[in-house]
Amino acid sequence: MSSTLGASDGTRDNGRCIMMATPEQLDGELRRLGSLSDQDIDLAGAALALGALDRPQVDLDAYRGHLVALAEDTAHAAGGPGPADLRVRVEALNAAMFGRHGYRGDTESYDDLDNANLLSVIDRRRGLPIALSILYIATARALGWPAEGINFPGHFLVRVDGGGETALVDPFHGGALRDSADLRALLKGVQGDAAELRPEHYAPAGNRMILLRLQNNIKARLIAAGAFERALVVVERMAMLAPGEAALWHELGALHARLGNLRAAITALETFVELTPPGPARQQAALLIREVRSRLN
Repeated sequence: MSSTLGASDGTRDNGRCIMMATPEQLDGELRRLGSLSDQDIDLAGAALALGALDRPQVDLDAYRGHLVALAEDTAHAAGGPGPADLRVRVEALNAAMFGRHGYRGDTESYDDLDNANLLSVIDRRRGLPIALSILYIATARALGWPAEGINFPGHFLVRVDGGGETALVDPFHGGALRDSADLRALLKGVQGDAAELRPEHYAPAGNRMILLRLQNNIKARLIAAGAFERALVVVERMAMLAPGEAALWHELGALHARLGNLRAAITALETFVELTPPGPARQQAALLIREVRSRLN
């Protein structure tokens, strides 16, 4: 498999139809994913669709083929898809992903937006912790090996199970295993010396949450750069993917209002109110809606 996968400029390749989805089709796919239960979401497939929105006319089949290659190479390294031994599973995943295919965490240009686009991560073989974790999880699951994302503060890890044992793997650092001492040090580095590990720090992240965190990396960098219109597009995609997440509609309303899209801001804030139980947050949103309405007059 080549280290760079690009889009084809044709519609057929040796009789095979090239899947070049339009932006409208990809938006439709996000809305479809937003209607699914969390366990029915294809994590890597959804991440590819999100990445394709910023890569017009891309051949998604080539990237899906790379996911297949990762799973096949992992199975080969493990001596077959069936080993229950946890050590064998982790070593095989690491050999395929970080050895044969050369993936690594991007420490040189960490804030590059390409590090959160799964297509670019596959092309460049480097990315953010969460992007590399998506590939790691998808590869393990393709072989029937249980794997979950761990939404650790300031970092993202993968839990792999096998033979009654569990390992916490750090794909950003070459698949290194992390123990409680490592996690405690990482947590204190993010939250201060008084921070201590709690059960929620080990809680698995659902597929939808992983995809939202991936997109949140892009949104945060765009807002920091003052690119509010581009950030708005990202939050709109997040709302398609998770229409029941009230906070996204509030953020959409705030961004629309900032950009002068007042009617769109009102619509988004009204959706936030509908999704939010009675309380201070709902009351503040109602006040904001009245304020935005006043600017229409």
